[in-house]
Amino acid sequence: MWVSKAEQNLNNYLRLLWLENVYWLQMAIQSMIFDLPDAGISSARLMQNPRDFEMAMQTFYGNDDAAAFAELMSNHLTIANELVNALMNSNANAAADAERRWYANADQMASFLSSINSNWSQESLQNLLRDHLDMIKNIVNDMLAGNFEESVTAFTDLESQATELADVMTDGIIRQFPQYFR
Repeated sequence: MWVSKAEQNLNNYLRLLWLENVYWLQMAIQSMIFDLPDAGISSARLMQNPRDFEMAMQTFYGNDDAAAFAELMSNHLTIANELVNALMNSNANAAADAERRWYANADQMASFLSSINSNWSQESLQNLLRDHLDMIKNIVNDMLAGNFEESVTAFTDLESQATELADVMTDGIIRQFPQYFR
């Protein structure tokens, strides 16, 4: 199937954003778990990702919707941090609470995205985002248990899933705004 240069550029950009998100997330998680001196720096860099997504979405969805998505994504990352801390400290109650809020946030993201683009199925996005969280949780649990080979395998799956999220977003944007992709 032929794709225009504009379509390819959009897909490359969204893939870059999603891959940067999982790479910085992985680095932040490792730094937290292994108490590395760059933990604060890695986490701060990770928290720039919502702003990167906001800037990418402004072109198509305007400032308010782009900012709303960035806020949801910031919440996603903040809750992920809380979950990792709770798991590291073997605090089952705090981990369960963070996990519940994390999945609720993913559902909110799916609902929001489908509300601004009818080509993005809420159910499909919800499934993708929940799978995304499941993979991250598996990576954290594998790292905490010292199952590093499994953690690397799970991260490879997360990379593939991040590109799938980017592809879904790209397809939806192209369908919603075909005038930009001729």
